[in-house]
Amino acid sequence: MADATAAAGVERLIYLGGLGEDSPDLSEHLRSRKEVAEILESGKVPVTFLRAAVILGSGSASFEMLRYLTERIPIMTTPTWVRTPCQPIAIRNVLEYLKGCLENEKTAGRRFDIGGPDILTYESLIQLYAEEAGLSKRTIIPVNVLSPRLSSWWVHLVTPIPSAIARPLIDGLKNPVVCKENSIRELIPQELITCRQAIRFALQRVRQQCVETCWSDAGPLQVPEWTQCGDAGYAGGTIYECGYRAVIEASIQDVWDRIQTIGGETGWYFADFLWRVRGAMDRMVGGVGLRRGRRDAVELMVGDALDFWRVLDMDAPLNLKLLAEMKLPGEALMEFRVHPLGKDRTELQLLSRFLPRGLWGMVYWYALYPFHQWIYAGMLKRLALSVGRPVSKGPDRFSPQRQHQCRINPIAKSGKSQ
Repeated sequence: MADATAAAGVERLIYLGGLGEDSPDLSEHLRSRKEVAEILESGKVPVTFLRAAVILGSGSASFEMLRYLTERIPIMTTPTWVRTPCQPIAIRNVLEYLKGCLENEKTAGRRFDIGGPDILTYESLIQLYAEEAGLSKRTIIPVNVLSPRLSSWWVHLVTPIPSAIARPLIDGLKNPVVCKENSIRELIPQELITCRQAIRFALQRVRQQCVETCWSDAGPLQVPEWTQCGDAGYAGGTIYECGYRAVIEASIQDVWDRIQTIGGETGWYFADFLWRVRGAMDRMVGGVGLRRGRRDAVELMVGDALDFWRVLDMDAPLNLKLLAEMKLPGEALMEFRVHPLGKDRTELQLLSRFLPRGLWGMVYWYALYPFHQWIYAGMLKRLALSVGRPVSKGPDRFSPQRQHQCRINPIAKSGKSQ
């Protein structure tokens, strides 16, 4: 990044990293964020390095971990880091500092600590959240025997945050993260929001289901090559498919409105108990499970997390393609296709595609195939019922018009343009 920005003629870089003083016990997570700053600062482009502790805002991993732990566990045994001092900052203040750095050239080439007006312990932060959420005071028992690994697995089991994300966050909580200087307050003056206010704002967004961004939607969307191959074949591999369709006496928009609200609080319209069991099994082996829910109760966007799926592609109101992110011996895709047959007549197709990984992948597909048939047919019936219109035909099986075996173009496989 440092070399590329210099070559491209970029004038400034602004990096949001983490607080934490140099010490032998500084967590790997905080060390890595500090190392990123040092690498960027070694380049030719002036860097503004903003150092923050916990950022309080709806959708952030730190806030979601705080929210679920406090709401679900009235009596908790925690590591001793629960009494480590920290200086959280509200997301609104962070965004204002980022914007201010763009507008104020005096911030170029400098490091700044950014924090809110409160310095408190994580124990106090938990109790503050409980007060704002209308919960009883939490009983917190610090002990010395809980390691970051054990703590992260506990977080994994009782919150939507996977252990892979929880562990570096928890490991970093052992280090005091308090601002050592506040010079940025003179360059970019603003009203600093207290922790109580920040939690109140975040809870309002959650209750109103207006969380615009979420930790679970972060990162690049990895599109498996086999999902793009169309009528060409996958090199020697077999893509298994199961498709069902039904004709519903309803408009295409009415059907689409029900499709795009699937998952989360709405559920999957049929056999929700089995979906929950599958989600629980996934969590037990380190997967994401169903607890991620969805970012918004109605709106969907490409890249959104949807329980243990991710929105891979969407063409409203005709197509929704979901990529499975649960632990599987292969890669799975579920697709909803909507075809208008008239003013108030619509064909809804539900297609499952699976690329197995080795023998266990094939065993997995055939073992669950009867359940897939039952569940997908039931989903189409219940989805039509939720629209309030009858099914005039189906659900019945159908075979998509595509080749089951394909071979990847060797040029495409090497990464060259076609």
